[in-house]
Amino acid sequence: MDKFRLDGKVALITGASYGIGFAIAAAMAEAGATIVFNDIKQELVDKGLAAYKEAGIKAHGYVCDVTDEDAVNALIAKVTAEVGHINVLVNNAGIIKRIPMCEMKAAEFRQVIDVDLNAPFIVSKAVIPDMIQQGGGKIINICSMMSELGRETVSAYAAAKGGLKMLTRNIASEYGEYNIQCNGIGPGYIATPQTAPLREIQPDGSRHPFDQFIISKTPAARWGDATDLGGPAVFLASAASDFVNGHILYVDGGILAYIGKQPK
Repeated sequence: MDKFRLDGKVALITGASYGIGFAIAAAMAEAGATIVFNDIKQELVDKGLAAYKEAGIKAHGYVCDVTDEDAVNALIAKVTAEVGHINVLVNNAGIIKRIPMCEMKAAEFRQVIDVDLNAPFIVSKAVIPDMIQQGGGKIINICSMMSELGRETVSAYAAAKGGLKMLTRNIASEYGEYNIQCNGIGPGYIATPQTAPLREIQPDGSRHPFDQFIISKTPAARWGDATDLGGPAVFLASAASDFVNGHILYVDGGILAYIGKQPK
């Protein structure tokens, strides 16, 4: 079981002040990793640091816009000097804009692509040279079921996450010989404070229509919890996955494997 430990490893999880990123960071901390995270504003970093402290985790927080290549390069240099060489990178920071395609402005489309696809390219490019010097490393990209599926109102998000899936495979292809493993995690529908209104019981005692839709499409018959992503993330960050490369691990309760129930 020692292969699953992350003792002595420095893990950078982008956008991990809360939510999925925080849950992944907490799991890695439990496995022994030193946690580094960033967010785009100081107030978010401060909230994140307070949350980590409350959870009993010593974390290092930095302000950085991951779409700004110069800022990212400065962040990586600062983390390396102040905390240590980055052994694990989780490209978690992301946004979504739910707008019908024909109503979406090109600038809005570009913003989603910039955060969800260009930023993982920028941050990965910044850490790979040092990973090569250190003899290897782990990169985990937070993909999505939208890396495989389409859905109304998420054209930019699906395009970005589909691109991120292929960036993952290309990093694995290009840098695997340097003992760098780049894999992805594709979360299903995760219960978060942001989705809580979609899971509220209706006045008549029934489920919210979207909640009904998700439950009907998920063989596990439930929403995922952010902690469901911890184990897969630790596996992909650890020596236990040293021969796993270019793989997207979908943590979706079986949605992608399921055609759905036959109508009655």
